[in-house]
Amino acid sequence: MTTTRTALALSFLDRYSGLVIHTASSMVIARLLTPSEIGIYSVAMILLGFIATFRDLGTVQYLIQNKSLTTEKMRANWSVQLGLGLFFAALVLVMATPVARFYGEPEMVDIMLVLALNCAITPFSAYPYACLVREMRLGPIAAMRFVSALGHAGAAIGLAWYGFGPVSLAWGNAVATVAGIVTIWLVARPRLPWRPIMHGIGDVVSFGGKLAVTSLMEALSGGAPELLLGKLQGMVAAGLFSRGQGLVIMFQRLVMDAVNTVALPYFARQSREARDISSPFLVAMELITGLGWAFFSCIALLAYPAIRILYGVQWDDAVDPARWLAVACAFAIPGAICSQPLIGIGAVNDVLKATLLSMLATLIAVTIGALLDLLQLSQCLIVAGLLSSVFWLHAARKHIHFSTRAILRVWGKSLLVALGSSAASVAVIFHWGWRPSELLLPLLISGIGGALGALLMAWASGHQLWQELRSVYLARSARR
Repeated sequence: MTTTRTALALSFLDRYSGLVIHTASSMVIARLLTPSEIGIYSVAMILLGFIATFRDLGTVQYLIQNKSLTTEKMRANWSVQLGLGLFFAALVLVMATPVARFYGEPEMVDIMLVLALNCAITPFSAYPYACLVREMRLGPIAAMRFVSALGHAGAAIGLAWYGFGPVSLAWGNAVATVAGIVTIWLVARPRLPWRPIMHGIGDVVSFGGKLAVTSLMEALSGGAPELLLGKLQGMVAAGLFSRGQGLVIMFQRLVMDAVNTVALPYFARQSREARDISSPFLVAMELITGLGWAFFSCIALLAYPAIRILYGVQWDDAVDPARWLAVACAFAIPGAICSQPLIGIGAVNDVLKATLLSMLATLIAVTIGALLDLLQLSQCLIVAGLLSSVFWLHAARKHIHFSTRAILRVWGKSLLVALGSSAASVAVIFHWGWRPSELLLPLLISGIGGALGALLMAWASGHQLWQELRSVYLARSARR
């Protein structure tokens, strides 16, 4: 357990440092680029996201979960990654002009040309990264992510400052990839088999194909709002949604990405060693719902000062959508916890089914909402988030044994933590209103009061958050 806690600590440190850099750069870029320019880039990135799901074809997960990894399997894996990277780079080049014409945005051509370059070089980062994750070598991974984040921020801000427009963000991605590759070789010095082979590719594709389809469906669900808004309501609406969602998905960057970095190799190892994963699953559910529901309740209540401080006056119309998106994410959290354990134990078919059902629910909600307006689209996503959790939990119960009573007890304690964290925000709203003229003070009061309220309720309910904090404190006291 100590090893897992250390890995989580490194992973969180990695994600928090990256989030600080990302948030700071977003604050600057939001003032250098217009909502329309952000919308153009967001739509291009979503389109690339569909391709990216097939670019690695589940090869990262294949390396992590494989129970008998050999040099031959690693070479076959690398062959798939390299071939797909080059193929999809060429595909993006071909798509650039037709996509720009479809949306009536010539700037999308340059963006997609740069993104094609990124497709071609990404395998040189993804292959050693997967091996480091399998070995849970999170130190080099943290270094790679940190340097990549700095490279992205520096390139994007610098080019946007000199008037290059939305293509600045695309170049930021390319610089980040190059920086990550260089860092891996300088810090980790991986010794990997690089000579491509044909034998064994079928095994990689057989496993990864299902996960690639799953990733495609997830990308379609996540990208559908901006794609449809960009076409039906205009690029300004797409840009506003992107910024509202950008505030909400900070939890993904703060918690879920860090947890998932550890969760997949952890549950895969538990499966390889034939250990029960029910208890770790419930612990993860309690920790993540406790943190997530506390976070999203504060975002729903204080989206206005947060967006004003982070992005500026021109993004005020993103405030109300952000509130509803926070509610939608709160409903979706329980389901989001299920995917990594299921992949780790190899239950790919059930992952595929749950993803398909979640995607259909999201697409229906998005289609209805996009035909109306931005705000109603955000509200429709609440229903999709709830249904997604239902589908994923149903899939998880086939392989992970937990009772309804146990999961309700976990959620009850997390709900109390969320109520404790939101008490200060409610008080702030009563005093200053939903859109206060004062910005910083309400956020400070809500942040400090929310943290204290959450800790109080975690202690009172015996929540796993309190247990983890107590364990860390006792461990440090023992070392002294």
